[in-house]
Amino acid sequence: MSIGNSPDGNFPEDERPFEDDLDERLAERPSIGRALQQARIAAGLTVDDVSNATRVRIAIVHAIEQDDFATCGGDVYARGHLRTIARAVRIDPVPLLEQYDEAHGGRPAPTPAAPLFEAERIRPERRGPNWTAAMVAAIVAVIGFVGFTAFDGGGDGDTTQVAEGSTPTTSRPASPTPKTGKPDADPKPDPTDSAIAAAPRDKVTVQVSASDGRSWISAKDHNGRLLWDGLLKQGESRTFQDGSKIDLVLGDAGAIQLYVNGKKIKDDFQPGQVERLTYTKGDPEVG
Repeated sequence: MSIGNSPDGNFPEDERPFEDDLDERLAERPSIGRALQQARIAAGLTVDDVSNATRVRIAIVHAIEQDDFATCGGDVYARGHLRTIARAVRIDPVPLLEQYDEAHGGRPAPTPAAPLFEAERIRPERRGPNWTAAMVAAIVAVIGFVGFTAFDGGGDGDTTQVAEGSTPTTSRPASPTPKTGKPDADPKPDPTDSAIAAAPRDKVTVQVSASDGRSWISAKDHNGRLLWDGLLKQGESRTFQDGSKIDLVLGDAGAIQLYVNGKKIKDDFQPGQVERLTYTKGDPEVG
């Protein structure tokens, strides 16, 4: 007598696993591109609107809505585009990222930015120390010290301050300035928090600082000419300037702090997020 099984050793019909039901549920789930397209239409947005909001090219947005991720340039970029577009059309990006990982062999392991872009970086030519410049600087420092000492010792007890970083260029003592009782000239303003706060109005100035880690950075001018391409280590910064436009690619936007035309950009970039950004002379409208 058998208990719990049919005489032939098979499971009863009502006790068989539910693999078929799981496959049916997965088949009914819309694709990633279809889900994004439906959310965009429901939000009343066009592909142009999504492209302007995310800075993802129109052709890439169209391709993703057709479930074609080849134009993204790899899983890391594809996941970044999915997260950015999902937020623009007001849906949760987490289920879409999980669905993408299931279809593409799981979430990619984090890859350091340096090896990923090693082939494209322009390595600076290694040079030895510039002994000529060091000798000239030393001679100038000695002459400046001697001149300052002679000038300071020849006065009648008056002391003259030399601005930090300047070198005296005259050998004769300056005429004493008569005291007229008028207040001194307007004091120099304190230095601002940003090195580019006094950015010229006729140009676009962008400063990139690696405040929370390191990130690969690429910057181009309005003609597409490469201004810089390399790894920005934590604590380092770069400043780029052009007459009309700066195009940036941030390999890890969460590690970067941006200052555009003297104003701090407060975008909530996530760690590991790839961002393509463009700034002009009028940016940002709200700093």
